[in-house]
Amino acid sequence: MNHDLLNDTSSLLGQSTQTRRSFLKTSSVAGLGIGFAIASEPVLAQAIKTDFTGIQAGESVIEYGSSKLPIYVARPSQISKNLPVMLVISEIFGVHEHIADVARRFAKLGYLAIAPEFFYRAGDPQQLGTVAEIQAKIVSQTPDAQVLSDLRATINWAMKEGGSTQKIGINGFCWGGRIVWLACEQIPEIKAGVAWYGRLTGDRTANFPFQPVDLVSVLKAPVLGLYAGKDAGISMTSVNQMQEALKQATKNPAAQASKFIIYPEAGHAFHADYRPSYRKEDANSGWSEAIKWFKDRGTI
Repeated sequence: MNHDLLNDTSSLLGQSTQTRRSFLKTSSVAGLGIGFAIASEPVLAQAIKTDFTGIQAGESVIEYGSSKLPIYVARPSQISKNLPVMLVISEIFGVHEHIADVARRFAKLGYLAIAPEFFYRAGDPQQLGTVAEIQAKIVSQTPDAQVLSDLRATINWAMKEGGSTQKIGINGFCWGGRIVWLACEQIPEIKAGVAWYGRLTGDRTANFPFQPVDLVSVLKAPVLGLYAGKDAGISMTSVNQMQEALKQATKNPAAQASKFIIYPEAGHAFHADYRPSYRKEDANSGWSEAIKWFKDRGTI
């Protein structure tokens, strides 16, 4: 294990950490030691707080080429080899406390969980006050090709940190859900993905030349899509379009194995326990389905 990833191991095990970091902003909001994005609505007391018992967690940087990619890493304390790897992909708000908490949840299950901060080149979404600002100033300036390059670098880094080449999963929310689909279509090392309410269709541009529905025929790993029946941004029409595309890809085993679970009464971001959109029953069901999906596909 590279012990440089832990800024202060003693403070990271079983305690809250006020000294951590550059990209997980410190804040007193809701009594948490790590901040949430300003634009993500008021933080609610219901936000889940996963402790550090039995795991190590902290920040590191992956250097490759001219890139210095910040990452949040969580892993079991007592296991250093052949760890299943989980790539945790954030919403448009970047790697804030909720995403760090999800990484710790995966670490508690035995994963080497890594959440890359893909937006660092464009700016800090946690400092912007509206979703529109984040979309215009951060997301639109973060090309898919760069994100996929960062993911490949993250996988290479994980292999040097005790990760298993045969047990790589990817889990993402909203913006990150779309990235899950694209990664499972274009990165062969990934064995399974779970996409939480990620966009499936949309405009094509120079920075975003493909949408997930365009690349179904080359899907390399099966994806479980967890979507909301009352999502105002991602229509059931687009979900149906993706389901039909998967069905038509009869020669692709990964496409045939992929499936959707729809939560009919949920809206967008129903897993985000720190936001008013959270629906505990659906979030818990989705989490259970996700873990079963990864286990059934040998990623743990």
